[in-house]
Amino acid sequence: MPPIPPGAIPRIVIYHQTHHKVDGTPVSILPLVSQPHTRVSHVIIAAIHLNDPPSRATLHLNDQVPHHARFSTLWAEIKTIQASGVKVLGMLGGAAKGTFHRLDQDATRFEAYYEPLRNFIQERGLDGLDLDIEEPMTLGGVVRLIDRLKTDFGSTFIITLAPVAAALISHEVIKNYAEFSYEALEVMRGHQIEWYNTQFYCGWGNLSSTAHFDMIMMRGFPARKIVVGMITNPANGPGWVPFDVLKMVLVVLESRYPGFGGVMGWEYFNALPGDTEKPWEWATWMTSHFVWSAAVPPAEHIQTVLPKVLIAAESQIPNKAIDDETEEAPLAIGFEYFSDE
Repeated sequence: MPPIPPGAIPRIVIYHQTHHKVDGTPVSILPLVSQPHTRVSHVIIAAIHLNDPPSRATLHLNDQVPHHARFSTLWAEIKTIQASGVKVLGMLGGAAKGTFHRLDQDATRFEAYYEPLRNFIQERGLDGLDLDIEEPMTLGGVVRLIDRLKTDFGSTFIITLAPVAAALISHEVIKNYAEFSYEALEVMRGHQIEWYNTQFYCGWGNLSSTAHFDMIMMRGFPARKIVVGMITNPANGPGWVPFDVLKMVLVVLESRYPGFGGVMGWEYFNALPGDTEKPWEWATWMTSHFVWSAAVPPAEHIQTVLPKVLIAAESQIPNKAIDDETEEAPLAIGFEYFSDE
C-alpha cells in the first residue's frame, strides 16, 4: 500500500496497549494498513512508565523493559506502518501513577527521569508522545516537559494530551485527574500541542450525544483539536456507544463543527465490530462511516450528504442545550486497564 497522502483522511487514532493474545502471540497492527478500506492516521503505543531509580532498566512498556524479546514483533510492525504513512506515538503515564510525579520535581530529578525517556523515544523512532496525566501535576511541570520535548525533537514532533472530557468542561479539581487547568495550558502552550485525545467514557464524559462536546466548545477550545475518545468494546470499561448511535453523533458533530479533531479508540486488541479476531474492523468502520474528509469542502459535503441523516440524528439523540446552566461536568466511575501480563 502506498503512503497515505497528508490530509487525505480525517484523524483516526487508536491506542494499542494489549500487545499479546491470551496464548502469548502478538496482536498484529499490520492489518491497519493492509486491509482494504481501512485507514488510521495515528497509532499510540501504551503505556510507558518511569520507575525508580531512573535508568534505562526501569523505564517500562507496560510491565517489561521495551527491549524485551516479547516486543520484537511490535517494534518491527511499527516500522512497517510508519513506512505506510501512519504516525506512531508513545503514551506516557496512564492509570499507573508515579511517572508524572517523578517528572514534576526539581531540575536535577527531572533530568534524571527525563533522560531515559528521551533516549527511548530516539531509539524507537517515535513520531510523538501522548501525555496521559492521571495524577496530580503542576502546570509548570507539564509546560517544562512540553518545552523540553520540543527542544530535543523539533517542531514536527507530535505532542498530544489525553484529558478526560470533564477536565475541558470544568475547572474543578475533582473533575480533573491532573489538577492543573487545561484552559491555562492551552493559552500557554497550545501552539505546541497538536490535539487532545479527550476521554468521553468511564463517567468522565458521554458520547451518546453531542452535549459534552458542545460544552467544551463553549469553554473556547478549538474544535479541530478535540479528538473524541471512545471505548472500542464494552469489555474495556463503561461508556461504550453502539455504532448506530455513534454514527449519528459523528454526523451532527461534523455539521456543527466542520473539520473537528477526529476520533480516538481505546483500545485496539478487542475493538468491535471485529473483536479479538479482527480488531482492525473498528478502523474500517471509522474509515467508511465518516461523512467528512479534509479533502472535501465542508459546505459541499454537508449539502450533498447530510440533510436527511442530520434530521434523523437530531431527533433521536438526547442533546441538551449547550447553554443549560444546570448541566455539570460528569464525575468518574471505576475503570480497569487491561495488561499484557
